[in-house]
Amino acid sequence: MGTIFVSSAVLLFLFMGAMFVVGWKAKDNSLIDIAYGPAFIFSLWGAWFFASPEMGHARVFLLLFWISLWGTRLGLHIGLRHRGRGEDFRYRQFREDWGTTIIWRSFLQIYMLQGLVVFLVSMPVLLVLAAPGAAVRWTDFLGALLCALGFFFEAVADWQLARFKRRPGSKGRIITEGLWSTTRHPNYFGEALFWWGIFLIGLGSPLGIYGLISPLTINFLLLKVSGIPMLEEKYKGNPEFEIYKARTSAFFPWFPRGNRPPPTQDSQK
Repeated sequence: MGTIFVSSAVLLFLFMGAMFVVGWKAKDNSLIDIAYGPAFIFSLWGAWFFASPEMGHARVFLLLFWISLWGTRLGLHIGLRHRGRGEDFRYRQFREDWGTTIIWRSFLQIYMLQGLVVFLVSMPVLLVLAAPGAAVRWTDFLGALLCALGFFFEAVADWQLARFKRRPGSKGRIITEGLWSTTRHPNYFGEALFWWGIFLIGLGSPLGIYGLISPLTINFLLLKVSGIPMLEEKYKGNPEFEIYKARTSAFFPWFPRGNRPPPTQDSQK
């Protein structure tokens, strides 16, 4: 079992090390955001290839299918969004704040930390790769359903936002239509739901309960750290956003409260 985890950790270290070199050469550490989804694909397929004891189990391929679909879409979406924009403002701020320590702090606090997050979130898949368990059962079907629903929310919300931004006159406005009328963060909701689905599929492994660290980590990051708090702080005090905030659920989709205000400021998710 240990070889699965070691293989994944080594592959992630190599992947993130390579991304560090790319980001350093390009002077753009926000390239790590593009690599986030593909990092799961690379490390998990690699661990499967090099160390999985039961390579043909249906549960293994169910998980690898969803990880590959999710990671490919996310990488393409962020990559296309990043074209021509240069380094994201968050990483530019790190450059200014870190000064002469930028190289080693970037390596540890951006790339290696991201690798650690990927490793923890991958836990349900790693546990299944190490010990797939018995035949497919009801938790696999329920998990696949949640994965599909989460993928739908995340992909459709990103598509709706991208389409909104391309409209003439959309600059300086906020999207309040489609899935965005039911929650201020439909893409984050979809992300969380997707990983709860992965966890449920992973419960088929004898040690699958330990995969709970995956959705809990994702929920903590989205709700308390780098997701909703960081994004909404950017618009704090904006009158139109405050109206939207009062009317629309923060995370779980629900019916809007009261009348819909006119869109006024573009969301930068």
